[in-house]
Amino acid sequence: MIGINPSRHGAGVTGVPFTDTKRLESDCGIRMESARTHEVSSVFMYDMIRAYGGAADFYRDFYINSPFPLAIIRRTKNGNWVNANYYDDRQLFEGVQPFMIRSLMAHIAIGVHTDKVYILGKKNAQFLEKINQREKLFGEMVVLEHPRYIQQYQSKNKDFYIDKYLEALG
Repeated sequence: MIGINPSRHGAGVTGVPFTDTKRLESDCGIRMESARTHEVSSVFMYDMIRAYGGAADFYRDFYINSPFPLAIIRRTKNGNWVNANYYDDRQLFEGVQPFMIRSLMAHIAIGVHTDKVYILGKKNAQFLEKINQREKLFGEMVVLEHPRYIQQYQSKNKDFYIDKYLEALG
């Protein structure tokens, strides 16, 4: 599974994609003393992971990471810091794309299966499809709605999306 890039409250803190410190402790049994975070995407992901059978079963079967491993933030007009995505700025994407390719190749080198990959987020998929056309890293690319989108805009339909993920994951 390929996400976008870590959020500043999720993997940017824990190092585990789509996992804030709350779910790192409650679902993975790892207590993090140095921080306490809440990441919106992790709420959906761990609801889905529980429906799959739990963290041990899920992580035995699936590897999740991002093509760009660092949390990206930007300052809003009113001075607040918010998460940003590698594709939010064309210049940023062009600048980090060679590193992203090397990063994806390093993930593949650990022995993950590449015949089918699950891309989280439609815009993310557009950029990864461009890379994949050129680099031929993955076979079938299955695009799923991003967990943040589901939590933020489709939370009343969460069960539908959990079922959609579970069906896609087989």
